[in-house]
Amino acid sequence: MARSALTREEVLRAAAALVRQHGPDALTMRRLAAELGTAVTSIYWHVGNRESLLDALVERTVADLAAITPHGRTPVDRIVSVAGTLRRDLRERPHLVAMVHERGLTERMFLPAQRALAAEVHAAGLRGARAAQVVRAVQFQVVGHVLVERNRERAPVQSPGEEDLWYAEGEAAPDPALARALTRPVDTERLFAVSVRALVEGLLAVPGRPGDPAG
Repeated sequence: MARSALTREEVLRAAAALVRQHGPDALTMRRLAAELGTAVTSIYWHVGNRESLLDALVERTVADLAAITPHGRTPVDRIVSVAGTLRRDLRERPHLVAMVHERGLTERMFLPAQRALAAEVHAAGLRGARAAQVVRAVQFQVVGHVLVERNRERAPVQSPGEEDLWYAEGEAAPDPALARALTRPVDTERLFAVSVRALVEGLLAVPGRPGDPAG
């Protein structure tokens, strides 16, 4: 049975899936055509050459990350929800986000999240440099957390590991409960939610001094 006519959207969706799973190097026109069950010439017809396809994927990624809708009843809740959405989107698209960065469009990619954060910071009563400081702090917290998560996931098995280090022979842990907790697997979801909420609550609660920098 012949497949229905191919569309540009189908090509981009399949290309994005290949990059998300295997990285940009896995994206060849021949492999993409095989995934779609079509001829290579059909891929060229819809998206041009490989470089044009990569450009289209970058634009698509930027557009996808623009879809951020805050949730919650308070500015803190809504800011935390924006941070959570941004973290999820970045984690789901590491290779695509890297492509955006390589093409110098990182700031454009983050602009929708910044605008969503700014709206909630304004709702909390902050303006100017102090508001900008909160927006930047949340953005940096999200990006930093994602980078640490990715590094931990890709790191080789550590020897000695945390448990060995905390319970080294001849050393008594000053806080046994803390040591035990640090040797357990990290609940990154909970850690992210707790740290972002604490950051936002602290920043919104402490009034800025005149002339505070935006960061």
